Amino acid sequence: MYVFENPVLQRELLGNLRTNRAFLLLGLYQLLLAAVVLMAWPSEQRLDLTISPPSATKLVNLFFLGQYVIASLMAPSFAAGTITGEKERHTYEMLLASPLRPGAIVFGKMVASLTHLGMLILASLPIIVLCLPLGGVSVYEVLAAYLGLIVSVILFGAIGVFCSSYFSRTSSSLVVSYLFILPLVIGAILFWASLEGQGELRLKLALLVIPAFALSAVILMCAAAAGRMLYPPDVGSEGKEVIDLEREAEEAVGLVIQPDQFPDRLFAPPKKSELMADGANPVYDKEIHSEIFAQGTLMLRLVIQISMLLAIPMMGVFLFYMDEKIAWFSVYVIVFNMLVGPVFLAGSMTSERERQTLDLLLTTTLTPSQILWGKFIVGFRISAVLTCFLLWPLLLGGVLNYSYWTNWASVLGMFAIVLMVCLVNATIAQLCSLFQRKTSIALMSTYIVLLSLYVGPPAIVSLMTILEFPVELVARAQWLGVTSPFSAAFSLPLDGNLIDNDEEVANAGNLLVVIGYFVFSTLLLAASAIAMIARLRSRQGLSE
Repeated sequence: MYVFENPVLQRELLGNLRTNRAFLLLGLYQLLLAAVVLMAWPSEQRLDLTISPPSATKLVNLFFLGQYVIASLMAPSFAAGTITGEKERHTYEMLLASPLRPGAIVFGKMVASLTHLGMLILASLPIIVLCLPLGGVSVYEVLAAYLGLIVSVILFGAIGVFCSSYFSRTSSSLVVSYLFILPLVIGAILFWASLEGQGELRLKLALLVIPAFALSAVILMCAAAAGRMLYPPDVGSEGKEVIDLEREAEEAVGLVIQPDQFPDRLFAPPKKSELMADGANPVYDKEIHSEIFAQGTLMLRLVIQISMLLAIPMMGVFLFYMDEKIAWFSVYVIVFNMLVGPVFLAGSMTSERERQTLDLLLTTTLTPSQILWGKFIVGFRISAVLTCFLLWPLLLGGVLNYSYWTNWASVLGMFAIVLMVCLVNATIAQLCSLFQRKTSIALMSTYIVLLSLYVGPPAIVSLMTILEFPVELVARAQWLGVTSPFSAAFSLPLDGNLIDNDEEVANAGNLLVVIGYFVFSTLLLAASAIAMIARLRSRQGLSE
């Protein structure tokens, strides 16, 4: 009943692998990897296999790390909606009433969600084998790396299924899964890079130690998800659409959100004590008082606690030991907003479709701009407040660390970049929500757009540098960084006070890239606003 006679597994496999999207994703993934190998292939007609150029080793490491990061980002997107999807479709109770065991349901859901991703990973194996003649890596290291990659994907999928059993919305499950996975990905990358010169030790750890701990965690999380389905506390969720925040605060364990105290009232307004004023925007009033907190505050509490737990050690590292690499802290804040910010706006319009209330909203006397800004302000407000919670170490550094005083303009530039990132991420999420029909698809579309804009340009420049492209061509490619806040953060100038040695070393930066980023982001915001207003005014494709 777990494998061959598991109807959940068979149904999910047929639904996932026979779609056009599955074949398209596999084809694009293969073409992208093949293009990287083709660019890296030497132009000489004869190859000297007795030497191993350093660029070949860097290429293989970049290939593996890039594939690892992509697989880590894709695994929760496939697994985080396995159980919450049943709740959103109101089929959760029927699934529990079936004769299937809870363990068989969880096993079938997780295996089906990760099968497509496993096909992508195995399909890339013949392409990476072509890199072996370039030298720098052995076939055993390739097999160990692929084993570690597969084990990591299984672990991340189990985290997604575990979070999916605790939430009633896919967006909440997805963002909490990403927050759990983010430190694991960072730790795995640091582990792989730190043991680069100790191939034998890295091989033993990747083959013996890491799989044992990862598979043990997978078993525990799947058992917890199955136990929750055996005695489900959320059966009958149709009658629990709105949760009393005061009652939840009394029963909650750990952090409690109190709307009547600062800073909680920044994103959790208190209950209304009077009628809505004349001329007020009813969309904003409804969203701020009921929609965001309709399913409780568990997701918000987890986001705050996990993010602050990660920010505290980073604060000490970047303030007192590695203050010359302060740009990396802004990168962490940007990645946090990339994962969390779109959740609050990717369902702003698709939720109206899913509840079949979009036609009613469009027939009101509200203008398109009122509908859009009423929903935008609420989602942007919450994501911006959560992100600002992580900026206090930067403020603390500006007060305690003298090195920051002479770089006050660059520190302000980091704050401005983070603020622009919050605006862009929220706008792109609302734009995707307006052009998609499902919240999960809108959220994934947002992540794809943001990854293309933010990660694509730096990855292209790094690849060109590793492959030793001409310096002039690399310099031209750096202008692609105007779309990426990562490139803008590292282009901010820093003086020699941030270097703790006797040499006067300074980072001149590139202010033109920083200015170009703000110009591009402003144009992107304006174009997105025009497209959303035009979409609502035309109403083409919006009516059910």
